[in-house]
Amino acid sequence: MAERDNRRNDRNREESDGLNKKTIAINRVTKVVKGGRNMRFSALVVVGDENGKVGIGMGKAAEVPEAIEKATQLAKRSMFEIALKGTTIPHQTIGKFGRGQVILLPAEPGTGVIAGGPVRAVLEVSGIKDIRTKSIGSNNPINCAKAAVEGLRSLRSAEQIARLRGVDVED
Repeated sequence: MAERDNRRNDRNREESDGLNKKTIAINRVTKVVKGGRNMRFSALVVVGDENGKVGIGMGKAAEVPEAIEKATQLAKRSMFEIALKGTTIPHQTIGKFGRGQVILLPAEPGTGVIAGGPVRAVLEVSGIKDIRTKSIGSNNPINCAKAAVEGLRSLRSAEQIARLRGVDVED
């Protein structure tokens, strides 16, 4: 029992560089070769600073900890800034990846994170506190997590849109 708690704490531990990482999925993949089967592990990890920055990465290795470490390094390199409006997102958006779609809806303060599994992990490490989501299509954890990241990547604040259009925010 204690070993399971240690693994859980280790999986969601706070990094020394101030980043929070969560392992979303670990898959055992097999390659059949002439001599038999080669087993490897694929890991999907999301990393965020809980202040509007998030990144996602996948790593593959012969051992689970090595795969998680590779995925974490890739997630750190792929981090990007999210447009936030207080504790929620500025507008509704749909993230798509493969056959998976995730609808992200802004919510009133106090709503909390209404999301399932992989989408919840992405939103929690990104620092979003109030949001409603709906996952449509694929319920594969990899597709759901990547669709959520694409949805977050498509968010624009009012200031960013005004700058693109060359007008003031009031207009």
